[in-house]
Amino acid sequence: MYTYLFAMIWLIFPAIVQRQKHTQTTKEIEMAKKKLTKAEQDRAQRMQWWHDARFGMFIHWGLYSQLGRHEWVMNRERIPLKEYEQLADSWQVKPRPAREWARLAKKAGMKYMVMTTKHHEGFCLWDSQMTDYNAAQHGPKRDLVREYVDACREFDLKIGFYYSLMDWHHPDGARCAKDEKARRRFLDFTQGCVRELNSNYGKIDIMWYDVSWPLSSPEAWESRKMNRMVRRLQPDIIINNRSQLPEDFGTPEEHIRAEDAGRAWEACMTFNGSWGYMPYAPAEEWHPTRKVLDMVRQVSSGGGNLLLNIGPAPDGSVPPEATERLIPVGKWLAKYGEAVYGQTDRTDGCFEWGPLGQWTRKGKTAYLWVSRWPGEEIVLGGFRTKLRSAKFLDNGQAIKFEQKGQQLKLQGLPKKNPDRVAQIAVIEMEFASVPKQQLGAGCVLLK
Repeated sequence: MYTYLFAMIWLIFPAIVQRQKHTQTTKEIEMAKKKLTKAEQDRAQRMQWWHDARFGMFIHWGLYSQLGRHEWVMNRERIPLKEYEQLADSWQVKPRPAREWARLAKKAGMKYMVMTTKHHEGFCLWDSQMTDYNAAQHGPKRDLVREYVDACREFDLKIGFYYSLMDWHHPDGARCAKDEKARRRFLDFTQGCVRELNSNYGKIDIMWYDVSWPLSSPEAWESRKMNRMVRRLQPDIIINNRSQLPEDFGTPEEHIRAEDAGRAWEACMTFNGSWGYMPYAPAEEWHPTRKVLDMVRQVSSGGGNLLLNIGPAPDGSVPPEATERLIPVGKWLAKYGEAVYGQTDRTDGCFEWGPLGQWTRKGKTAYLWVSRWPGEEIVLGGFRTKLRSAKFLDNGQAIKFEQKGQQLKLQGLPKKNPDRVAQIAVIEMEFASVPKQQLGAGCVLLK
């Protein structure tokens, strides 16, 4: 009987400890929430899915796709408005191309999408009552935004709408900067378009504004009024910072740089240097799979997100270069997603650079992304924190280690990188406390 009791205690003790840890964590979260203002708590709740998602797809698609010379082609080549408008009737779109994008996003491990509902050229991809310069009245003769929303829901992806505040087509798009009556007309148009987008398609998750030319202040744009309207229509929506207000998250473009601690951010990146369809870009200019994964690692290590763009062909087809690279990304994330998805912590202050790979982190757990495999032993220097366990993230196989003085050795490793998808294996390392590595530049640390 005593043996039985001892066995039962032995079996349930880990569960009790785990419950205590969970309760403690829950209490810590609740205490942290109490320190936040009501507005901050509301934002934290609305942003939770977004922080967990980590990786999304950007879709730049419009009349410019037919020319294939960048989404700024109307501006860069100074194409006359009347000439450019002819693209509206010549645009031919295949049936439901958004399903192809959404299917690829899902396979790539992306959790949300953002599509250009209206880019700078001013052509609306939905059946707008604000202008007949739209996809339902011209060329496609369909509501392309509706098709996009339906595809996102079919593949269980969060829905984002990009909307360019700048407009090269609207007659008041430029003169609003100098003429008050023109400004009023243009703001009525802008707010009407934004109202339609947030009223006509059910629940929308992200409002992604772009370029606020030519008005120079949020007061001139009436951004607070506009965003209050958006939040009335979509209470759970998150809004980016490009209406000249900070709102919910920052948007570094074509570079990855974390915002100040506590501030959400999303790096929006092109695949090949162009947001719009660019068939002239050689394959060598497309980011390879390993580069895409490194961008995912960089945003994860800084507590941010990656919004990676594909510019579909005029008919909506995904460029094959994007598919060839994103499918392996998804396969890799299926193996190592624990190092990416969910609430990751910033690594600055925890680790120094290393020649074999870099890190992501969740609390005391560190993930070493080994992109240059050295063989049967990995030696890491300067750790001030005790390592408790190490294992391969994909299969849970334990790794032997030795920690003495300034060196931490992972031993008995395969001779070659065990990852066959991208040659980036991830090792999960559980430390006694938040890991701390100190190496400096010299042979000793100067104090």
